[in-house]
Amino acid sequence: MNKEEYNTSYLYSFLPSNAKGVNELAELALDLQWSWNHAADEIWNRLDPQLWELTHNPWVILQTVSRDRLEKNLADPDFLQKINTLVEEKESEYKAPAWFQKNHGNSLLTCIAYFSMEFMLSEALPIYVGGLGNVAGDQLKSASDLGVPVVAVGLLYQQGYFRQAIDKYGNQQAMFPFNDPGQLPVTPLRLPNGEWLRLKIWLGGYNVWLRTWKVQVGRATLYLLDSNDAVNLPMHRGITSEVYGGGPEMRIKQEIVLGIGGWKLLEALGIKPEVCHMNEGHAAFLILARANSFMKENGVSFEVALAVTRAGNLFTTHTAVAAGFDHFSKELMEEYFSDFAKDELGVDLKNILALGRLNRNNNSESFNMAYLAIRGSGAVNGVSRLHGKVSRHLFQ
Repeated sequence: MNKEEYNTSYLYSFLPSNAKGVNELAELALDLQWSWNHAADEIWNRLDPQLWELTHNPWVILQTVSRDRLEKNLADPDFLQKINTLVEEKESEYKAPAWFQKNHGNSLLTCIAYFSMEFMLSEALPIYVGGLGNVAGDQLKSASDLGVPVVAVGLLYQQGYFRQAIDKYGNQQAMFPFNDPGQLPVTPLRLPNGEWLRLKIWLGGYNVWLRTWKVQVGRATLYLLDSNDAVNLPMHRGITSEVYGGGPEMRIKQEIVLGIGGWKLLEALGIKPEVCHMNEGHAAFLILARANSFMKENGVSFEVALAVTRAGNLFTTHTAVAAGFDHFSKELMEEYFSDFAKDELGVDLKNILALGRLNRNNNSESFNMAYLAIRGSGAVNGVSRLHGKVSRHLFQ
């Protein structure tokens, strides 16, 4: 199904008013271009200056403001004209050729899928920790400004990362405030009949359902997955609770959701990227999912599919010490990938384990996501020239 066929008519039905201009306000609030283009700041500040100062979240303001205050402001011709002008300017900007279209108009590149465990776009969408998310968010914003055809894939965390508070004794207290999806600038992905697009993945002997969300980031789109679906067992609903939460078993679950679930989402949307960019090794399982799709479409072996698809995979490493990479034990890999290797890829698990080991034949070596990312990618880069030098030493 083509992504344009998804139904969006329901989005604004629960706002406090249907007065003229409300839909336009919602359109502005749900496009995170406001996180780096501040032309609309005065609108949100006028609707609720205190809430704007505290949250910098236009979507929360729209849902919180009283009907009387909203309609009073919308009755002001100058205020309404400001909204309409912003919407018109935004739509005109998106339709006009950007840098990519002007300089690479004949490019065969139609889509890049950018996978990352975190995205720092705004404090209104707290699904990030630090540097990795900062890079991902800025690259997505740049892709929008430059017109580079990027879609991004990440996770929607119920709690995200902890907030720090210092108590009266000087001790750090870690707090995990709940991320209410209804107050985040995200919208559910829905089928034309209104049904929520949900995906099913096989996870360690269980079917796990994933909910899907959309975030508009200027010209670019960020798709998010979460496991907090009512039909899932409690132990599965919490997979997407915290960024980098829990131990190795929780991490392998999160990375299966990101890599394999993320690839399934692109397939469900009819998106066929020529390039998949892994921002760090967390999403490297998408290499296996992408090869699996190529196998089914072309009737070839896993080895052939991996050799062909790796040319379109790009891996950016951020970690400067070997201990920083995600490692999974042979036992964990057996639990979560024995069936996938046999039933989907048609190979023995040892073939998959070899992709994640420095010494492919060392049965005692753990599975390293960075090695899988390197062996499954046509190009590898660091985040700086110095980091590239360090990484070449790390990976030999």
